[in-house]
Amino acid sequence: MWWQYLLVFAGAFLFDVVPIPFPPAFSIMVPLQIMFGLNTWLVIIIGVAGSILGRYVLTLYIPLLADKVFKPEKNKEVQFLGEKMKEKGWKSQLIIVTYSLLPLPTTPLFLAGGMARIKPVQIIPAFFIGKFISDAVTVHLGKYASENFEGMVKSALSWKSIGSLVLGILLIGALLFIDWFALLEKKKLRLNFRIWK
Repeated sequence: MWWQYLLVFAGAFLFDVVPIPFPPAFSIMVPLQIMFGLNTWLVIIIGVAGSILGRYVLTLYIPLLADKVFKPEKNKEVQFLGEKMKEKGWKSQLIIVTYSLLPLPTTPLFLAGGMARIKPVQIIPAFFIGKFISDAVTVHLGKYASENFEGMVKSALSWKSIGSLVLGILLIGALLFIDWFALLEKKKLRLNFRIWK
């Protein structure tokens, strides 16, 4: 039975370690909880732990990947954005908690944090709070979803799930293609598509 919880951990980790908007980790936690009849609270705790580790690893390797993929100017811009986030103190923590509660991909948040070289400890505690609450609600709704499996499959292709994916891609696009120096210092919106090495 322990291996089934290991699947929950591994699935949540893999869903949250990738640098692209992927389905939320609960989308693997819920089916595993239903399929194996696992303890809901253990699934939540183990799944959230896998997610946190996945996001932590993402923040560690993304600066290395960003240095190889993006021009130095783009990396400096995102680091500048990170410095602005740090200046906000508790307000930025509240934004992270709120963002983590929403049904939006958190990949852009961690890409920005990693590229900006923000220490994971400045993002993960607030992310943990939002993630734990949102996953607890979602996994508890697993019983209802299992009783309405057909509706759940249809909702996976709903306008909400597609809209969430599109919004995640747009947020990553904004992070990469907006000239953050111009926007934050000069209050001018400029786009720069020449960011690749």
